[in-house]
Amino acid sequence: MMWFLAVVLGCVLSPVYCASTDIEWCYHQASCNDTLWHTIAPKYCNGSRQSPIDITSANAEANENLTAFTFYNYNSTTAFKSFSNTGNTVKVSFDSGVKVSGGDLSETYDSLQFHLHWGNGSSVPGSEHTVDGKQYPMELHIVNLKSSYNGNTTLGIADSEGLAALGFFIEAMDGSETGSPASWKTLTSYLKNITNAGTSVNMASGLTLDALLEGVDRTKYYCYLGSLTTPTCNEAVVWTVFKDSIKVSKDLIDLFSTSVYFKTRTNSELMTNIYRSVQGNELRVTTQATQTTEATSAGVSIPASFSLALTALSLVLLKF
Repeated sequence: MMWFLAVVLGCVLSPVYCASTDIEWCYHQASCNDTLWHTIAPKYCNGSRQSPIDITSANAEANENLTAFTFYNYNSTTAFKSFSNTGNTVKVSFDSGVKVSGGDLSETYDSLQFHLHWGNGSSVPGSEHTVDGKQYPMELHIVNLKSSYNGNTTLGIADSEGLAALGFFIEAMDGSETGSPASWKTLTSYLKNITNAGTSVNMASGLTLDALLEGVDRTKYYCYLGSLTTPTCNEAVVWTVFKDSIKVSKDLIDLFSTSVYFKTRTNSELMTNIYRSVQGNELRVTTQATQTTEATSAGVSIPASFSLALTALSLVLLKF
């Protein structure tokens, strides 16, 4: 399935907003797949700090500058405004007041939305990033913009660190458990209302980001300077990819590739394999020294089980 190229934001990480032109792009069709993006967006899509990447954990070197994250209103039960089908992913938009600071971020960033990438069910992987060559079934991206830009995404993509993306791998639970965890059962229950591109549904209060991220030790992460993962591939993103995966039952993972369509049920195929392939950038890898600092959420300490040795990795792209 093809999509129109957004001139300004390249559907920024799918998307903050999109502006249509007459240039089409897609992920994995022969005529317009992601290996051809540099021909339609040559300024960045063939650049030296393109995302996603394969993270090689053994190449990490110590970096003393990374800090613990603070997550603001990730425990809010009213933060989620709407769930929509954008035509190339599904996206949850946030109300104002959701923020993140710390890590490798130079200031506080406003959390704007999250969206997902997937392959085809729980058995065909579709994460964008990989770790030591391993690709996961899904990947969740929380998109953030420097708070000092007051929502101006044009300023964000003009800044080499104007955007921040938090990446979380999703993989299937062991065994035959279904409908779990409850937070993901609630989230996937909305998919039936957004089967067609351009449809959106308001979300009821109750669900939180903390609940969706349950089980992830947010003091353990990889970090590098990269790009948007859709055209125009602007190199304006501080990427944080968390080491722990979110565990979701197979039946709920399968709903993403069996419920929503690129266009409509009657004139397009189901939305599958919506990820950019890893990019062949050369990397210098660094890791933070062991610390005991805990990540915090809305000013409340995350439980002690999350405060094991802080082994965040920072990958700074090199151009040879």
